[in-house]
Amino acid sequence: MAHIVGGLATSHVPSIGTAIAKHETETPYWKPFFDAFKPVHTWLDQTKPDIAVVLYNDHGLNFFLNTMPTFALGAAATYANADEGWGIPVLPSFTGEPRLSWHLANALVDKEFDIATCQEMLVDHAFTLPMKLMFPNAGDRWPVKVVPVSINSIQHPLPSPHRCWKLGNVIGEAVRSWKSDAKVVVVATGGLSHQLDGTRAGFINADFDRFCLDAIVDHPGSLVRLSTAEIIEKAGSQGVELMTWIAMRGALPNEVSHISSTYHVPVSNTGGAVLLLDTASQPSAAPERVEHRVEA
Repeated sequence: MAHIVGGLATSHVPSIGTAIAKHETETPYWKPFFDAFKPVHTWLDQTKPDIAVVLYNDHGLNFFLNTMPTFALGAAATYANADEGWGIPVLPSFTGEPRLSWHLANALVDKEFDIATCQEMLVDHAFTLPMKLMFPNAGDRWPVKVVPVSINSIQHPLPSPHRCWKLGNVIGEAVRSWKSDAKVVVVATGGLSHQLDGTRAGFINADFDRFCLDAIVDHPGSLVRLSTAEIIEKAGSQGVELMTWIAMRGALPNEVSHISSTYHVPVSNTGGAVLLLDTASQPSAAPERVEHRVEA
């Protein structure tokens, strides 16, 4: 059966792609965020996953307000990237794994998730930037196949933390029941706290972000029990992207190893964070925990 080797969660703001394109990754502002991926690269080199199930939120490239599914599952052979208007270079297409996609689709529908199943699907910066951060030297050939899962965080009504947790539960169970020897990493992208508009534009709740980084590892129930409104109040209107982190954690076993976590604030008016969890039975002896703040 397939094996989930770990989970990765990271922020995905478009300015990350601009920093890469302009070779600004070593500047004082950006270096702490990009340095957070050094243990991720080491772990990926050692673990060598075959497939990445990527939980993210579409920003209008594939879905817009007139057609916004709560959950959408990619079931395509390839996933193209396109110009979103942010000035981020377009990345090479990603190779899908339709066999796993359809296995997940059947499992989700069997568990009463009314998902949209997409045999054609574009992927935006919320998908491409984490992949570029994970595999900076991939060139034109990505080292993993992918299965995109889009979670609505744009158009109300939004799914609850508990519903996203259950989504992750079903995805995890389905991956582990898939008749394959593939190694799968579950990737969550978005957040943490940020708000881009309204009277709270620029809002960052560093205390809540730190709480999330700790809670997601050992006591995710404290996040799952929150309402969608409470998430928005604590993390901002775009901070609801935390739902992808909750779904990722729901896909993993109860016991995980915390490999590393980094909190870098701000990253383009966002509480930027990177978290790496391994499904090994024994926790890391000394997990790497780093925090950095850019002073105004």
